[in-house]
Amino acid sequence: MNNSQNNSDPSEAERSVPQVLRAAGLRPTRQRLALGGLLFGGEDRHVTAEQLHAEVVALGEHVSLATVYNTLHQFKRAGLVRELAIEGSKAYFDTNTSNHNHFLLESEGELMDIPGDAISVAGLPEPPEGMTITHIDVVVRLAKK
Repeated sequence: MNNSQNNSDPSEAERSVPQVLRAAGLRPTRQRLALGGLLFGGEDRHVTAEQLHAEVVALGEHVSLATVYNTLHQFKRAGLVRELAIEGSKAYFDTNTSNHNHFLLESEGELMDIPGDAISVAGLPEPPEGMTITHIDVVVRLAKK
């Protein structure tokens, strides 16, 4: 699993998908292992549920789109992915859970990471009493010249 927030732990990259799932408190079911292998087996990724469903079906796994959505939301609650609502109902799931922002290449629907310290936001309002700001999502939209 390649996760920028865990780069200080060299053993993190060497952990298997079952270990990652167990460490997050999730039982390594067949569906979670198949989807986790696609998500956490290499570089950080930005995927929609539909993209992930097509990939897992291409591998010969019988997993419904509803199961893919449910599993992605379980992964999100466990802190393994971040959900990014980009264009209304279109949600991307990001395996890089560190605090960072994104470029969106609009013509392709492709997200690219912007390092967390590359953008500063000034003039934030005070959050309501008893609340704290956890992160700010900035999406910089791109078009080809």
